[in-house]
Amino acid sequence: MSRGPDAGTRLARALESAGPAVVVTARRSTPWASVTFTGARHALTVEAPASVTLDAWLEALPEAEFAIPGHLVADLAVVEVRRDGARVRAGIEVLTVEA
Repeated sequence: MSRGPDAGTRLARALESAGPAVVVTARRSTPWASVTFTGARHALTVEAPASVTLDAWLEALPEAEFAIPGHLVADLAVVEVRRDGARVRAGIEVLTVEA
């Protein structure tokens, strides 16, 4: 019986749904645990056409809420933004914990 997509896949889908023409072009997840929680650290790269809307979305992203069944987004940071003409590539790091 399949458990469905993992947290990284669900996170990538949530970012693509929330962002203005955002496409996740790379992602990596590694297990994470503390004394009381388990989860994963995720590093994602998103790309989109440059726009004022994208800039505002990236700025607001660390405070955004994401519905990821079975997981909570504990921390999210935009760690890099690169502009190449009409395209923007952003690096995003996320910590999810199992709910």
